[in-house]
Order: sequence, then C-alpha cells, then structure tokens
Amino acid sequence: MRNDKTNKNLWTHSASPAPETSALAGDTTCQVAVIGGGFTGLSTALHLAEAGVDCVVLEANRIGFGGSGRNVGLVNAGMWMRPDDIIETVGETVGGRLVSELGDGPSYVFDLIEKHAIQCEAVQNGTLHLAVGESGVREVETRAAQWQRRGAPVEALSAAKAAELTGAAGFAGALLDRRAGTVQPLGYAHGLARAALAAGARIATGTAVTEARRDGESIVLRTARGEVRADKLVIASNAYSGVVPSMNWSAHRNELVPMYYFQFATAPLPAEVASRILPQGHGCWDTGMVMTSFRTDQAGRLIYGSIGSLDALGRIAHEPFARRAIRKLFPFVGKVDFDFWWDGQIGMTANNLPSFHQPEKNVWSIAGYSGRGISPGTVFGKALAQVTMGNADAMMLPVTDTGSDNLRAAKSAFYDIGAAAKHFIDHRLG
Repeated sequence: MRNDKTNKNLWTHSASPAPETSALAGDTTCQVAVIGGGFTGLSTALHLAEAGVDCVVLEANRIGFGGSGRNVGLVNAGMWMRPDDIIETVGETVGGRLVSELGDGPSYVFDLIEKHAIQCEAVQNGTLHLAVGESGVREVETRAAQWQRRGAPVEALSAAKAAELTGAAGFAGALLDRRAGTVQPLGYAHGLARAALAAGARIATGTAVTEARRDGESIVLRTARGEVRADKLVIASNAYSGVVPSMNWSAHRNELVPMYYFQFATAPLPAEVASRILPQGHGCWDTGMVMTSFRTDQAGRLIYGSIGSLDALGRIAHEPFARRAIRKLFPFVGKVDFDFWWDGQIGMTANNLPSFHQPEKNVWSIAGYSGRGISPGTVFGKALAQVTMGNADAMMLPVTDTGSDNLRAAKSAFYDIGAAAKHFIDHRLG
C-alpha cells in the first residue's frame, strides 16, 4: 500500500475532529478484540459496547485511515450487484436476506447518525445511478424493476429528468433511489468512534498487530508497545489488511483484488454556480465501462472521481481527464482548479459479494465490499457484534473457506492501466 505522500484528502481537511485516542501502552485484556478502525470495526465496537461487552479496537494508523476515509461518501442500498443477481449467486435464503437487510442499510446508517448526533454532512435525499447510452438505460431500468418488485422507493428517470437533477446534459436517464444519501465519510467514521468510546469501547490508534498467537483459549495480539489478550477476535481491516505473522488470520489479503479509486475536489464554487449542480443534493455515479462519480459537499465543492490510482503515472492521465470531464458536464463552471486529490483501495471479490470467514474458534473476519462500504460495513459490524455474543444467525452471510486468487496482482494492474489508458483518451475532442 502506498503512503499518503501523493494524496491531499478533502475528507481529512473537512471532517469533524476525531476523538482523542493514542497507541496501546502496556498489556491489557478484553472480551473481544477488533482489528481495523473503519466502518465495520467501529460499528462492531459500538454495538458490543452498547451491549456491555468489553472490547478493544486496534487500528494500525488512525481512525478511518483506509477506505472509510477515502471513499465517495455515497450511502447506497444493497451491494454492487443487482438484487436478482445476488439471489442467483448465493440462493434465495441467503440472497433474499442480503437484499432485504442491506436494502434497509441506509436507514440504519442515518438512524445511527441521528441517535449519536454525528456531524458528517448527512443528506438522505437519494442517489442517482446515471445511464450512459442505451445500454445504461437498460441497466437502470432493470435495477429499478427488480427493486420495485420488492417495494423499494426507486424510480427510473428520463434523460430530461436526469439533466434537471444533475445540472448536466448527456445522460440517457437515471435510477433515483430515495433510500440512499451522502455523508462526509471520514466524519461518519469519527462519529462512530466517538459513540463507541462513549459506550465504553477502547480504541488504540497507531497500533499495528505484529504477531498473533493462541495461549490456551485466549487470543494474544502483540503490538510494538504491548499485548492484548482477548477471548474473541474480529478482523475488519478489509482492503487494508496487512500480514500478521504466526497465524493465518490475514488470508483476506490473498483473495481480494485491490482496485484504486481516485477523487479530485475543487475549491468552493460561487453560490450561483454551485446551486446549478445537483440542486437537490444527490450523489451520483454512472453505468460507464470505467465508472465515474460526482457530488458536492456542504461547502459547495465539486468532487469528481473514477477508477485509477494517483501514483506518478496515473495522475498524468487522471487529473487532465477530470478537468475535461467536468468542463463537458458543467461548462458553466469555467476554469477548473483542484484544491484536493486522493485515492483509496477497494477490495474486490470474485463474485462481488463480501466474504465471511471463521478461520478458527472465536475468530471471525469479513472483507470485500467491492465499492459499497458505508452501509454494508455498518450493518455487518452490528451482525459481527451479535455473532461474537453467541448469535450466529445474526450474520446474513454464510461462513466460507478462505480462498486465494493467484492472478490478483495482474487483475489489479489491469484495472489501473486500463483506466489510465481510457482516461488519457476520453473527452479530448468536443
């Protein structure tokens, strides 16, 4: 994983402050240890602490360092796959439950935000899945029909309506999902951490696990400045999982294909300009072969993103592409300058659904949100807390064996190089 030297992350700049935490100092014990201070780990800790369970979160860097502090901030319903495809992949029993519980996920996220007064620029006014060409229209209409059969408040929109709600011409239609919304994602992570601490959880930041071992029934996690002895362990580090020597609890790293997603953010736009872009506050993404997204924030910045990393070569292609794309979408914006730019890793799985493992007794792990981290991470965190308390039925995913993908590096490079090549070409004419 690259460091942050090539990143200037808007979310780090504008998030509500993180609660005060520090590195682990000395040895301690707990009932449940959680590795990873992102949405899943923090949701797990919050729900454990609210149930009176003593838990410790170990975060190698800072709260929300990984995908939780780098994503677009779309609180979407369901997973990346269409509902019918999920059921076809994992069966009616598991798939139907996934579709139902994750379909309700945004409501749960926004309920938590209200309950804990989390300051994260929350707007629950729906998201737009924008259709690119006729194939895009077929895609959003299919998704709309599948969700409507399940009673969801979604609607397929015309090109004219898509233009009205985005302020941009050129999209052939859209899917409006009124369950969904947007947040400042790092602010949401900070708020979950603050709520978990208030409920009694402990969070150690700057505390990487360097070794893990069994000692009888206990699980012992070694760090640079102390050990944590726990009865149970949840691994929730997703695409930012490292390798922990001594025990094979880092195997998600071997089955996830990492895909980078970048974003650029403008300075706050003049009010008369900002009001013409997404006037109802929707966040959006499109059906393009190489997906793009755009949204605004509370200060009136325009945030534009797509697949690719901002390493030295990637930025040569992606930054000019982002400028050209914004000029094409919103010519009234004028000259485009970027104040912020950042990227992050998405953990992709073979079937685009998360994988849930129990590598041994009292150890559980989940990873692979394939670009849908906020709502599923929160919901799965709640389920993981209940699993550790003995309610195995709380998790809607089945336990599966850990796999591996020997082509993961090649696939990751294909995503990165392919996106850069497309962005180098796109919007150069017209």
